[in-house]
Amino acid sequence: MSHPLYVAFIWHQHQPLYKSPDSGISLSSSQHYRLPWVRLHGTKDYLDLVLILERYPKLHQTVNLVPSLMLQIEDYIAGTAFDPYLTASLTPVEQLTQQQREFIIQHFFDANHHTLIDPHPRYAQLYQQKQEKGQSWCLANWQLPDYSDLLAWHNLAWIDPLFWDDPEIAAWLKQGRNFTLSDRQRIYSKQREILSRIIPQHRKMQAAGQLEVTTTPYTHPILPLLADTNSGRVAVPNMTLPNSRFRWSEDIPRHLRKAWELYRERFGQEPRGLWPSEQSVSPEILPYIIKQGFQWICSDEAVLGWTLKHFFHRDGAGNVQEPELLYRPYHLETPAGDLAIVFRDHRLSDLIGFTYGAMPPKQAAADLVGHLQAIAKKQRECPSEQPWLVTIALDGENCWEFYQQDGKPFLEALYQSLSNEPHLKLVTVSEFLQQFPPTATIPGGQLHSGSWVDGSFTTWIGDPAKNRAWDYLTQARITLANHPEATEENNPAAWEALYAAEGSDWFWWFGEGHSSNQDAIFDQLFREHLFGIYKALNEPVPPYLRQAVEVHEARADHRPEGFIHPVIDGKGDEQDWDKAGRIEIGGARGTMHNSSVIQRLWYGVDHLNFYLRVDFKSGVAPGKDLPPELNLLWFYPNQTMHNSPVPLADVPDAAPVNYLFHHHLEINLLTQSLQFREAGDNYQWHPRFSRAQVGLNTCLEVAVPWADLQVPPDYPLRLILVTSDEGRFCNYLPENTLIPIEVP
Repeated sequence: MSHPLYVAFIWHQHQPLYKSPDSGISLSSSQHYRLPWVRLHGTKDYLDLVLILERYPKLHQTVNLVPSLMLQIEDYIAGTAFDPYLTASLTPVEQLTQQQREFIIQHFFDANHHTLIDPHPRYAQLYQQKQEKGQSWCLANWQLPDYSDLLAWHNLAWIDPLFWDDPEIAAWLKQGRNFTLSDRQRIYSKQREILSRIIPQHRKMQAAGQLEVTTTPYTHPILPLLADTNSGRVAVPNMTLPNSRFRWSEDIPRHLRKAWELYRERFGQEPRGLWPSEQSVSPEILPYIIKQGFQWICSDEAVLGWTLKHFFHRDGAGNVQEPELLYRPYHLETPAGDLAIVFRDHRLSDLIGFTYGAMPPKQAAADLVGHLQAIAKKQRECPSEQPWLVTIALDGENCWEFYQQDGKPFLEALYQSLSNEPHLKLVTVSEFLQQFPPTATIPGGQLHSGSWVDGSFTTWIGDPAKNRAWDYLTQARITLANHPEATEENNPAAWEALYAAEGSDWFWWFGEGHSSNQDAIFDQLFREHLFGIYKALNEPVPPYLRQAVEVHEARADHRPEGFIHPVIDGKGDEQDWDKAGRIEIGGARGTMHNSSVIQRLWYGVDHLNFYLRVDFKSGVAPGKDLPPELNLLWFYPNQTMHNSPVPLADVPDAAPVNYLFHHHLEINLLTQSLQFREAGDNYQWHPRFSRAQVGLNTCLEVAVPWADLQVPPDYPLRLILVTSDEGRFCNYLPENTLIPIEVP
């Protein structure tokens, strides 16, 4: 029997609780929010996604709405939520304090400038002034109209392009400048109008059968870690754990019950699917999910791999080589009952989340459809009674900031292609499970304890700062347990503060791995929620909660923190490289480089390219202060292949420059021309064609396609940089090490 390839998209819409507990929890009073992201993503990302889908009725999808997001949307709709950005936006500019002006200049460009700022001339003009002349110049020279226009544009730019045909919005976009307080007030009203349509639109499309709406534990906690922080050692046996073991599994049914009830009130029916926060699962949490009534959950292919003790290899095109294992639902058997689980294709999900935004929309859509067609062809070659289900599950909000017009052209091209493709059928997870119940079984006790990040919990526990935060949470939870009279009914403030503090987001930002320019605010919010527990119980607040969990300062050397997609123009755009790895060179690494004209290296990847940026001292000229040639040499550890020595004269016989390398890219810094070579037998080098890009202006930027290096996914390699002059070795960097690269 021939089946189409079934595809389940699951979009995860989530924001942590930005509401400060100091404002109380009654919806009747004004709520103080620390950050504006519910309001701004609400006007840009939640409604348009389903409105575009509605135009393609053959396509069915699943959207996950986290309870903490829905509650905050409702605060803004009610007009009771105020964040510092909104307060400034609604303040007459002549009444702005000096502190507010500094805040506006510092934070009202918090957006991807390529897609949200540059398309609007007036907004781009103000951004360039800040970038080129600095904050102090803006404070000294900007007039009241400049502030008013910036306040307006910060809010306008976050309104999705799908709504630009609204007469008022179109008029503002055309107006461009000289915005008044009245204009800004109307823009805020328009934001609330868009927010008010989000939940009704999801409810309507679910009733029509095109959409399935799922939910998540109340405030997005990692349930396996609530059950037992020792579960961190399942994937990482030598993990350093917090001093105090957190074991409060009784909080799990509370989070599930509150999510269930909130969903039923908003959608008039019971949820079927649960997106476990961070796709985190473990055997211990399954009985609670089953008892609450959920029918299915989703997780990541890494969790399935750990569970089956099987690593999912991919071919050169990135397609899974054992598709029949990944592209099927599984039946989880437990003494408490049974539960279905689907596992997402990590790479296809990441392509949408991190790579396609850097490609032309139609090309990106064609690439994704091509991957699905290749999987469909494979399915036809391996016919069975049970059809395959490809699950693509990802964050449904943050990636669109990197797409043209917030992803509208990409989604339209993708949905049109999928509507026309007879071998692909988009479904909700529940309708697939109803038609094709799982035939493969995993004993509940065999399920791996892990998340979507490498099948482990290291993103949320194990780092000193993360562990410190867990210890703070444990002490607060013990304090609440010591007050049995404080129930959810008679002391909701204490419990709401606990639920907020148990959310996953705070631990994500603590310590190594992730960083933003708002780390200090996330730190503060976490401690405010803990503070709220003690305050509601009339207990003294521990002194340590008045100090930051960690010091928030710019770090020097660090590994990449996410995919990057820089424009290769030699200008070193700070936003393009903010998630890149960084290695300090000049004056930071002992005597060898004290006088180095190269100050630092930046490096990173996406699914298309490896990226390198070299920062020079100000005023450095290649061929004068700097050798005219830069050589990139790739070393492949533990691989059997042809390798050759560095093809330069006078190379020292010392590690790492005396290693044998497989690829060599020579960049002439005077002409920006390239020579690419691959090692052959007898220590020879053979010319190869390269599509590498080079940009040299205030810095050097390089993009090398993975196709040049011909390396498969999930592959480790190392890089060294060597400077030379007319083929003679001059120097190498970084000192005594190689740049580590992990192919996605």
